[in-house]
Amino acid sequence: MTVSEVAVNGNDPVQQDFWSELRRSTQSRIGLGRAGDALPTRRVLEFRAAHAAARDAVHEPLDVPSLAERVRTVGIGDPVAVTSLATGRGEYLRRPDLGRAPADLSAIPRSGAELGFVLGDGLSPRALTDHGVELLAALVAELSDRYSIAPPVIATEARVALGDHIAEAMGVQTLVVLIGERPGLSVADSLGIYLTHLPRPGRADSDRNCISNIHPPEGLGYEQAAKVVAGLVSGARRLGRSGVDLKDTSRSDELSASETTALIIE
Repeated sequence: MTVSEVAVNGNDPVQQDFWSELRRSTQSRIGLGRAGDALPTRRVLEFRAAHAAARDAVHEPLDVPSLAERVRTVGIGDPVAVTSLATGRGEYLRRPDLGRAPADLSAIPRSGAELGFVLGDGLSPRALTDHGVELLAALVAELSDRYSIAPPVIATEARVALGDHIAEAMGVQTLVVLIGERPGLSVADSLGIYLTHLPRPGRADSDRNCISNIHPPEGLGYEQAAKVVAGLVSGARRLGRSGVDLKDTSRSDELSASETTALIIE
């Protein structure tokens, strides 16, 4: 095989070694090679498979009874299931406003607890199925010894702001929403967390704190996310609000310890 044939087929060993090293630090599609004037067939098929997985993640309905059984094992009460005004995935995608308003919240008990958790399907019900219960368990393990926690709520056809209405019905001081993030071509099962202190309908996005990209092992881990949330909850209660004025300081102790160690070594 000639040098030109190797380059055309995208099998140049030097080129492959260069890109393979960089691929270890990113899920992005880089250095895909060439087959003539197009991508190699394998790369095209990988792209189409990723696109199909992202579409499926958006449209696949959440299995609420199965999720509720698993959520019950976390030990913070029987979950209540609610839905938004969107009547299905099609309307949910076309009308984001309907996903922010509740259909009926009468089944939610008013607990007056300090913390409340909402598990929303969002734009990736698959993400909630894959990671929701494990993430909730990590959050409860991190927070339950410091705060009272209301029974959890599972919300379908849900946007983030639906949680404000749910929190008002629960009577909680701080709300933590676990919700499926918009799938991409690298990740279709990523969860996000949105924290709102003193939640109420009409809160702006600037009143919330977001932790995204939760999907171990490639993304943020459950325990790591829980520690960030614990720091934000503590900070929000001291500050009296969440949002743009509240910063994540969960790594401050680690950094201080590292600086101290460095000083001792020197």
